[in-house]
Amino acid sequence: MAVPLMQAVRVGRYVVKQHLTGRKRYPLVLMLEPLFRCNLACAGCGKIDYPAQILNQRLSLQECLDADTEAGAPVIAIAGGEPLLHKEMPQIVKGLIGRKKYVYLCTNGLLLEKKLDDYEPSPFFSWDVHLDGDQLMHDSSVCQEGVFERATAAIRLAKSRGFRVSINCTLFDGAVPERVAAFFDEVMAMGVDGIMTAPGYAYERAPDQAHFLNRQKTKQLFRDIFRLGKGKKWRFTQSPLFLNFLAGNENYHCTPWGKPLRTVFGWQRPCYLLGEGYAKTFRELMDDTAWEQYGTGAYEKCADCMVHSGYESTAVMDAVARPWHIAKVALFGPETEKPMVPEISLANQRPAEYGYEEQVQQQMERISTGAKPARGPRVRVNGRPAANTVSEAADAAD
Repeated sequence: MAVPLMQAVRVGRYVVKQHLTGRKRYPLVLMLEPLFRCNLACAGCGKIDYPAQILNQRLSLQECLDADTEAGAPVIAIAGGEPLLHKEMPQIVKGLIGRKKYVYLCTNGLLLEKKLDDYEPSPFFSWDVHLDGDQLMHDSSVCQEGVFERATAAIRLAKSRGFRVSINCTLFDGAVPERVAAFFDEVMAMGVDGIMTAPGYAYERAPDQAHFLNRQKTKQLFRDIFRLGKGKKWRFTQSPLFLNFLAGNENYHCTPWGKPLRTVFGWQRPCYLLGEGYAKTFRELMDDTAWEQYGTGAYEKCADCMVHSGYESTAVMDAVARPWHIAKVALFGPETEKPMVPEISLANQRPAEYGYEEQVQQQMERISTGAKPARGPRVRVNGRPAANTVSEAADAAD
């Protein structure tokens, strides 16, 4: 089982509680992006195209804990940028684990061996290493040779030290099912605890726009991969129903609030993938975002999205509503032979809007004037306040 039993029980209990209390929108996973800076420049990434002044910004330890206080999700994924570039990251992870939150620290693996001694194995902690396939596939994806070898060496070292390690595998147009299946065999043999996989989201500012999958290609690719995986006991960190969705068997709509994102800009609207503005607080994000304007069929930028940050929460909620269905899919695996469910119509989607330049200008003005962004509820760290603002954290990190 890729997800530890106790984690599955605690998350399931949390979801059931939300349903019983009638809460319409709630987070399943808090996405923390404490910095945008990275030590790679992947062609399919749209997260690092910012001026240096913004790339130098950091969320502080205090702000990360405050984000958890606001959201209250049982699981926290720390992404970036490259989180291991953040000098306070060991304290951030320790603080969140101390609250008994399940923390996945996402990394490209280049700094993992160097930073490993700063962390301790815990049932509440897992490394999540980015690997987009075998050596040729991954090094091509990240636009640098030798990254796969360094990342896999770091994975083996982390496993030898007693850490849980999963991989994050993003697939693009041109992926060959047989090679992906062989790669999944390889990482299982490596001792990886689980696989998280999804198609790449078409970031509007990613340098490579030619290799993003549309929804039909995504479904066929994952069907072909899962067909090759029958009986192989690959371990995934995702809901079986999300995998069934990737294979074209679930007509899900996006649940963007299920994985809210806190960045140095604030709470990103509407989701981890799509920055259409920022809320000052989590409550403002939940209450004042026009959710109905987003998602496949509603908005042009969402047309081809099938990514876990939007659909994993939908799958988890469906599992609560239809436990017999998830039991069947978990037992037999995703359907690979029957006709796919009808696709969502795009006839009434609104056209894309573009506000990147305006957002960057606003943040640059804030940085130049030293204005402090609004923050939510405060907490204390080890009995005393920590660094309070993005700018203070940047000073500490640099």
